[in-house]
Amino acid sequence: MQIGELARRTGVSRRALRYYEQHDLLHSRRGPNGWRDYDEAAVDRVLRIAEMIGNGLTLDGVKQLAPCLDMHDSSNCDDPGLPLQTYQDRLAVLDDRLARLQHHRGRLIDQIQALHSP
Repeated sequence: MQIGELARRTGVSRRALRYYEQHDLLHSRRGPNGWRDYDEAAVDRVLRIAEMIGNGLTLDGVKQLAPCLDMHDSSNCDDPGLPLQTYQDRLAVLDDRLARLQHHRGRLIDQIQALHSP
């Protein structure tokens, strides 16, 4: 299938699909006309990539899980601890970011209250 059909079937933009391919997460063959041609398995792979990104993983996190992308259940990955560790690492980063944002938020509230005080 061509990139437009893959984009339509997955809801992922053509630009994102090219980006995934550029980062070796997705593979295509080139037809005689130079157009990308994807096999049927690309649909499930793209949906899993999009789900991982939607769950908060970065592209680097998805790359770490590349060996598991073609599995319907990442717990069946050759290294079942890999998905767990990848998600735990990302959660720690997000928790740290949330704590810093809460701190900044508190300081802004203090400043706003000080400005409202006579």
